[in-house]
Parts: sequence; C-alpha cells; structure tokens
Amino acid sequence: MPWWGVASSLLAPVILIGGWTVAADLQPVPFDAIRRSISALGAVGMPYRWVIVITLLGVGICHATTGLALRPATENGRVLLIIGGISSILIAVNPQPRHGGSLAHEAFSLVGVVVMTLWPLAAIRRELDAPFALQPKAVYAATAVTIAMLAWFTVELFNGPELGLAERSVTADQSIWPLLVVLSVIAARQRAPAMAGQEAVRSR
Repeated sequence: MPWWGVASSLLAPVILIGGWTVAADLQPVPFDAIRRSISALGAVGMPYRWVIVITLLGVGICHATTGLALRPATENGRVLLIIGGISSILIAVNPQPRHGGSLAHEAFSLVGVVVMTLWPLAAIRRELDAPFALQPKAVYAATAVTIAMLAWFTVELFNGPELGLAERSVTADQSIWPLLVVLSVIAARQRAPAMAGQEAVRSR
C-alpha cells in the first residue's frame, strides 16, 4: 500500500464524521441529527451548507484515491470503490433544493450506497494468504452488517423518527470498511516476512 492510499483511507471517516458534526453544530437553530438527514445540512439555503459540500467532496476524493491504491484487492472491487467516491462528489455538486426533492441528488445517492455495499464483495481474494479483510468470511460478515443497516435506513425513510441516525450509521460503516481493508493489507505485508523466515527454518 502506498502511503497516500493509507492516508486517504484514514481521512475518509474522519472527514465524514467530523464534517457532519461541525455542520450540525454551526446551525443557528438546533439541528436534530437523530431525525434529520445529512443531505438536509447541505440543502440549498441551509446555513453553512458549504461544510457538507466540502465534506462530501473530501470523502469522495479519499474513496477514489483508496481505490487507486488498493492493489491487493481485485480490479473489479477497486473500480467500484472509485465509482463510490465519484458518486459522493456528484452528490455534493447536486444538493437538495430548499423545497421538494432532487432526482440527480437521489440518483447519485442510490448509486453511491449500492456501489459502496457491493465493492467489498467484488474485491474478495480467495488465496489462503490474502489479507483477512479481503477473505470471503470477513467480507460476508461485513456485508451482512451493512445490509442490516440499509434495511433499517430503508424503514426510516418512510417518516421514521431515526432517519438521521440510520443514515449516519450506514455511511459511517461504508466509510470505515476501506480503512479496515487497508489495515488488513498492511498487517498481511508485515506478517509475510516472518512467515517466510519460519518456513526457511523448517526447511533446514
């Protein structure tokens, strides 16, 4: 893993969580983050909406950069992660209007959440020495957690009282997983020389 890929995977969840926290705290009227969505903070006419715009742009750039750097993953998985990053950028430049919805905003949001759910499955490596977070068991478990959160979020979309909390849970989960994959890759790289040394001792 190149250093810039490690940095981007670390920055993505930091920028995301920090961004929505700062944007909510800056609102002149108390903002209910449990009930209201992240997109509401970036809607046209909202005070300090630029904070969320910069947040989504930053997260998108970080995910795309991590996808470029994550060479131990399969090419299909890396491409989907890059597309997920681009979707975040497109969400940022297509905000919700003051009243009503935005087809572009909703479409890019849907693409982003689907792609960020699927990329770990596409990135699976089945070699025995593959990094743990790229192995099937780890990916299937992580994907199951994500799908459970998505189910909760889908229910909350229908006037649920915890829409904001559900959305933040899903987006945080999908932003943290690339970091865990990168850390797993680093751990595997560090473990490889030790295993090679043990094999050399056994062969003597």
